[in-house]
Amino acid sequence: MQRSQSGATLVQDAPPSGIPAGTPPADSWRAFGERLRHWRRLAGLTQAQLGTEIGYDHTAVSRLEHGTRRATPRVADRLDQLLSTGGELRAACQRAERAEQTEPPVPAGLTRPPLPGGVPLELPPLPLPLLVGQPPGRLPDYGMLCPLHGAAGCAVPVAADIAALHLAFCSADPAAAAPLDADTAHALAGLLAAHLRAGEAHSHPDTAAAVERTLGAVLARLPHTPAGRRRPLVRLAAEYAHAAGVLRMQHGRNATAMACLDRALSWAELADDPATQVAALSDMSTLARLDGDPATALGYAREIGRAAPGRHWAAAMSQVGQARAHALAGDVRQTVRHIGRARLHLDHIGEHDESDAPWLSIASMQLRVESGAAAALRDVAAAVDDPRLALRAVSAARTALHLLGPHQLPSARLLFMVRIADCHVCAHDPQTAVSLLGPALESASPGLPALVGHELRGLRDRLAAHPGRGPELADTARRLTELAY
Repeated sequence: MQRSQSGATLVQDAPPSGIPAGTPPADSWRAFGERLRHWRRLAGLTQAQLGTEIGYDHTAVSRLEHGTRRATPRVADRLDQLLSTGGELRAACQRAERAEQTEPPVPAGLTRPPLPGGVPLELPPLPLPLLVGQPPGRLPDYGMLCPLHGAAGCAVPVAADIAALHLAFCSADPAAAAPLDADTAHALAGLLAAHLRAGEAHSHPDTAAAVERTLGAVLARLPHTPAGRRRPLVRLAAEYAHAAGVLRMQHGRNATAMACLDRALSWAELADDPATQVAALSDMSTLARLDGDPATALGYAREIGRAAPGRHWAAAMSQVGQARAHALAGDVRQTVRHIGRARLHLDHIGEHDESDAPWLSIASMQLRVESGAAAALRDVAAAVDDPRLALRAVSAARTALHLLGPHQLPSARLLFMVRIADCHVCAHDPQTAVSLLGPALESASPGLPALVGHELRGLRDRLAAHPGRGPELADTARRLTELAY
């Protein structure tokens, strides 16, 4: 054992430095990361201190150590010099690069778009839609990572350059095209972040069409890309397929959304991208709940934890998904138990989790957990007619609404307001529900995302069935019907 200058105990025992022949590329980079962690700790440096020496921030060093970011030979050489490794990291980097070059071809089924007969590639690519608004200046943004730089971040080209790079990418002959360059990767990732913002704000069908068209162009490149240059494209395919699924789900197209999400999951596994795996599984669990299938929803929720083992942010999402599935089945004990476990995981989220998902923060995860807890408690309260559980749901929903902020995600704000009102109905207090709904319904308009419509229909049905139903409740139920369809 050895102590650093700060007094922290460092573990000197290290894993073996050799990498067996035939080791998958992801495992080879993890082996590189283990050696880097060993030498960094031996030198008594923190991730932030080492990052300063090589021009990285601590999250980039964390991703190197976890094998989720490649090291270039130049960086490996610099690390060897700084840590006095005798060239060990350069050798590990070379072994990982050789493993990438021998990576098997992408299975033929994964080079086809998830929806047969979708947007034809021979059509001219859509120009950058006006509905996108201003693309982000940097990644990560709106949950989107750069497929080359991950959590370390990168600059995104200006809108005019994004449009030109996107057009060139979609128009090129896939068999003759050059490998994906950094500017194009940044443009495609930034464009997707902008599309997702537009889809949330406008729920416009052109957004889904634009996403699926670009996904088709990404997939057309995959069979012609050398193994060592393939991973950024696979990661883009995962992100674009997930976005296509989310946008279709927002329009109530659940069957085609599930097809997109299932393919996104396959590509995310191939790219060793746990954040997209977790997001896809979470949305698949939601779709199963919307279909009234708690057993399948529970299965997908359990898979979330297996997709990112040891990650508290993923475990929290898994527990929330399981709570919601049990609530749909009317199991009070299991619902409350999984909500408690989700909240416990929040206390342990830290740097290790943020290296996987740079959009993650304690506040954003608390919002997800409390929003899911409110919905689960509301559902189980309605199933067993327990006003006490409904009042607990009100408290969780108000916490989520407070965390959202006054100007963030208008459709999510409406969803939370509807959920709070629904909780009051389940607590046998429909008058409070109606008074809360007034301002929210005045600002709402038809054409809302499908999840909001689902909440509106549930609330309408409970108001319509309430024994004390009078003219005011009937009028509110009618207004909910107009908005929900």
